[in-house]
Amino acid sequence: MAKRTFSMLETFLIFLLVMMTAITVALLSLLFITSGTIENHKDSGSHGFLTTQHTQASQSPTATQASPATPVPPLLQNFSGYHIGVGRADCTGQVSDINLMGFGKAGQNAQGLLTRLYSRAFVLAEPDGSNRVVFVSIEIGMVSQRLRLEVVNRLKSKYGSLYRRDNVILSGTHTHSAPAGFFQYTLFVLASEGFSNRTFECIVSGIIKSIDIAHQNMKPGKIFINKGNVIGVQINRSPTSYLRNPQSERARYSSNTEREMVVLKMVALDGAELGLISWFAVHPVSMNNTNHLVNSDNVGYTSYLFEQEKNRGYLPGQGPFVAAVASSILGDVSPNILGPHCINTGESCDNANNTCPIGGPIMCMAMGPGQDMLDSTQIIGRTIYQRAKELYASASQEVTGPVASAHQWVNMTDVTVWLNSTHTAKTCKPALGYSFAAGTIDGVSGLSFMQGTTETDPFWESLRDQLLGRPSYEIKECHKPKPVLLHTGEMTRPHLWHPEIVDVQIITLGSLAIAAVPGELTTMSGRRLREAIQAEFASYGMKDMTVAISGLCNVYTHYITTYEEYQAQRYEAASTIYGPHTLSAYIQLFRTLAKAIATDTVANMSSGPEPPIFKQLIPPLIPNIADSTPIGRNFGDVLEPVKPEYRVGEVAEVTFVGANPKNSAENQTHETFLTVEKYEDTSAAWHIMYNDASWETRFYWHKGLLGQSNATIEWHIPETAQPGLYRIRYFGHNRKQEILKPAVILSFEGTSSAFEVVTT
Repeated sequence: MAKRTFSMLETFLIFLLVMMTAITVALLSLLFITSGTIENHKDSGSHGFLTTQHTQASQSPTATQASPATPVPPLLQNFSGYHIGVGRADCTGQVSDINLMGFGKAGQNAQGLLTRLYSRAFVLAEPDGSNRVVFVSIEIGMVSQRLRLEVVNRLKSKYGSLYRRDNVILSGTHTHSAPAGFFQYTLFVLASEGFSNRTFECIVSGIIKSIDIAHQNMKPGKIFINKGNVIGVQINRSPTSYLRNPQSERARYSSNTEREMVVLKMVALDGAELGLISWFAVHPVSMNNTNHLVNSDNVGYTSYLFEQEKNRGYLPGQGPFVAAVASSILGDVSPNILGPHCINTGESCDNANNTCPIGGPIMCMAMGPGQDMLDSTQIIGRTIYQRAKELYASASQEVTGPVASAHQWVNMTDVTVWLNSTHTAKTCKPALGYSFAAGTIDGVSGLSFMQGTTETDPFWESLRDQLLGRPSYEIKECHKPKPVLLHTGEMTRPHLWHPEIVDVQIITLGSLAIAAVPGELTTMSGRRLREAIQAEFASYGMKDMTVAISGLCNVYTHYITTYEEYQAQRYEAASTIYGPHTLSAYIQLFRTLAKAIATDTVANMSSGPEPPIFKQLIPPLIPNIADSTPIGRNFGDVLEPVKPEYRVGEVAEVTFVGANPKNSAENQTHETFLTVEKYEDTSAAWHIMYNDASWETRFYWHKGLLGQSNATIEWHIPETAQPGLYRIRYFGHNRKQEILKPAVILSFEGTSSAFEVVTT
């Protein structure tokens, strides 16, 4: 074997890795000795957006939030259909001093905001209100177990047994541009650079508020379902792995990605349109790992377009109609449809290892259809929206029948899988393979790892053994052919590095079943799971069931590949943490749930082993410091003014003396960082036209020294903007710290000079 050599970059990265690991170990040791229980702050509430140009009541969480003291109107019972409630609430959290969750790239921290993030809740109940289910789609990377447990506990405190672990599904959209920091398992805590109670509380409160709104606004209505293919927005990013599946199985499908979208249309009996849920398989990674602005990515743009169309006269994030685009079997599905190319030479790198002749795997990246990542995001999102709009408009098949739900906690490290009538296999303790460290064509890691690696490397083996200990013989054998890089299932300091107890769950509405999967299924894995659930229902008399696979639900467990794809050990397989029989285990478990619903024996099911709640979590590595201003300046002062005139299509830009925007996640005096306002002569007043949830605005935060910072606001003036007089306003919060006194958060505002927008 030739002697291994390293480039200067690799040598530096190895040195950096060793130093970061040493620092992490030191912090963990210090934490174990000194850390106390991290308590959740009480919900600080909210005060609604600034007054908008319309007078209709907006869907503000404070306006419709239910509470034990708030009586709920009695439900109409004698009708055909369901009681339907929809709700939407902000769950953005920090937009600074925190990592973005998804790519796992060091240094990809939040530095501002492109769009707000929302939790969208749907409460669906039988006419007598006795049986109900809740589906929540949240614009975050994934749902963590800590998040799920906290939400269910708060719902129990508020509603008793009405909303429970079995009838509430929490699903992340999987945007890779949302804040991290809301996990309890150590690998994810380290990737987040600590547990952020600030962001955790924002997400939990947003989910609860969205459910409150849906609960309070329930009304009798009907649900219609439709299906159809979406073309031109996906590629399979591991096509060589897909080809490992049997040819006879692949021949049944026209594509190596799942193109079908499922759409639920919800309409009140009085004809009012309430909302929709759609499930579609695409990774929300049009915004790549060079992005630093918090946003909801391509499927978030789809929701935005749908809600803006249905909620005319409302600002983004407001209005009664709620549109969710939920994640599905997206594990190997990329929106970067131009495919992988070497960024240094332009040649294709669509090979089994996604490596380039010059520069290796770190040069192989896939690109979207647009001129830049934001353009690609909007192209993909708009295409999905246009198809969803067509399916929504033509939906005519009514969903009818009883509502049911089933849930179990399962120890996924110890599931016996029946391969046939005589042979069994078992799942494994969690472990990650070498190709996990390579990343994907949507976001490479920058290290010298390559997809498709099936052999260990002496250098990385030695480094891991020195820092983290050696994996056992048992875990290495169980995961074969995966070469184990991180034996997370055997790492327990300060807590488990990966979950052992996971949720499996199905809810049904008549002939529709929604399977809540705690991870990312590849295309063929999702197809097999869907068919198995359908077959199980059919064998007990529930024929022709539509099964919507909902991904990233309830707890995050990385990927789920087929057994055949696992042998290739590309990124998705290396990230299938419970070993080669993970999919078979899930199929077995979900069939059990389907049988229990079909035979009305859910009450006889064991709830399973309850997952832990860890109290001592690593705090954020970035400390809170007081904000300050340059001498002679105040927070909100204009540093770089707008120009006196702009044309449509241009960008109006203004820079203010700023403060750390993470303060605004603690004190919600303002629920937007910015507004673009137009002066109306008829009313002699300024009216809000855009806020920070608008895709036409950008909020950039520039961190300086000694607590000083600037905030730059951009308004990309659309062709639809009316000519007239405009201004831009900035809303922030600064942290004030006096000696021997607790810190206080103070609100402030800044306003640009007025400027003219002209059309010619």
